[in-house]
Amino acid sequence: MNRLRIGLVGTGPWATATHAPALAAHPDIDFSGVWGRRPEAAATLAATHGTAAHADVEELFAASDAVAFAVPPDVQAPLAARAAAAGCHLLLDKPVATTPEAARALGRAVERARVASVVFFTLRFATLSSAWVREQAATGGWFTGRADWYGSFYTPDGSAAFPSPWRESHGGLWDVGPHALSMLLPVLGDVSDVTAAAHGPGDTVHLILRHTGGASSTAALSLTAPAKCAGLAVELRGENGVAVLPPWEGADEAFATAVDELVVAARTGTPHPCDVRFGLRVTEILARAEERLSAV
Repeated sequence: MNRLRIGLVGTGPWATATHAPALAAHPDIDFSGVWGRRPEAAATLAATHGTAAHADVEELFAASDAVAFAVPPDVQAPLAARAAAAGCHLLLDKPVATTPEAARALGRAVERARVASVVFFTLRFATLSSAWVREQAATGGWFTGRADWYGSFYTPDGSAAFPSPWRESHGGLWDVGPHALSMLLPVLGDVSDVTAAAHGPGDTVHLILRHTGGASSTAALSLTAPAKCAGLAVELRGENGVAVLPPWEGADEAFATAVDELVVAARTGTPHPCDVRFGLRVTEILARAEERLSAV
């Protein structure tokens, strides 16, 4: 079969450090080009990885069978809908959008175009953590769970790993909240209610969730934790004991796996578990949590 041509929308730190190198190095796809809102950055990134910089995003869509996105979610959603309308399969970043309305519009565009979609929830594509999720889902019998993600992207002294206005405005709920939900939902079931939400220090939020299977879970989410206490943990407790997520390997290997799985979804037409519909559900849950927090 013909190799899939995958283009990249975005020229920021994630595009530079993760997306572009993985697309350029992937043995089974062709890196069809880069488009960004800053033409000079697109030209530099494209030259670094031996591909073309496109002056117009529609030009990139026309040159591609699929498009990967490394832009803020509120930029991603409408651009991805346009890419789908142009017949491109989608490799989306999380969250797919920051409002349910925008996520639903994207979902409708994907459905109309009948293109494949994969949302890059990092832990669902890393080897050890994805295998752990499958194992715990098969085991079942879970009584409760917790997913804690204490990031130090914005430390208490105000420093940041790199400028990211959307992360600064939306905080840990929207940046690392999708990671937590991507681990809890496939094991404990869909969230039937956000029963409580509370603010902590900085942008930290604490959630209590009820799941359709009867289990409950908690999530602690932050981008402002002190660097020395940053880290993530996922733990499940149930009739078979306690299960703890193994250490995370990192994003580079996981993104290459996401590319692989988009290729499979595009060629087979089989929906991926982390497709745009799952991304929509995550957005709906986070929006409900935001409503709870605004009422506190």
